[in-house]
Amino acid sequence: MAGDQKPPSAGGPGDYPSGAGQGWTALSYLIGGMLVWGFIGWLVDHWLDTGGIATGIGVVLGMAGGIILVVRRLGTPT
Repeated sequence: MAGDQKPPSAGGPGDYPSGAGQGWTALSYLIGGMLVWGFIGWLVDHWLDTGGIATGIGVVLGMAGGIILVVRRLGTPT
């Protein structure tokens, strides 16, 4: 009865999300990277008055960083 139930997983660092969880994780890494680094680029644009160049570079760097995080985190589980 109550003793037959399996306790829920603690969610350690080696646990990988499954199914839709992997998709949401990948999407959040990509969008988060674009937003954070795009905002940093926007701040640099206003500081140096570069006319949007730094924002574009920041967005591209954010996408690249998001892809790297997705591959590291969700690549192939060992």
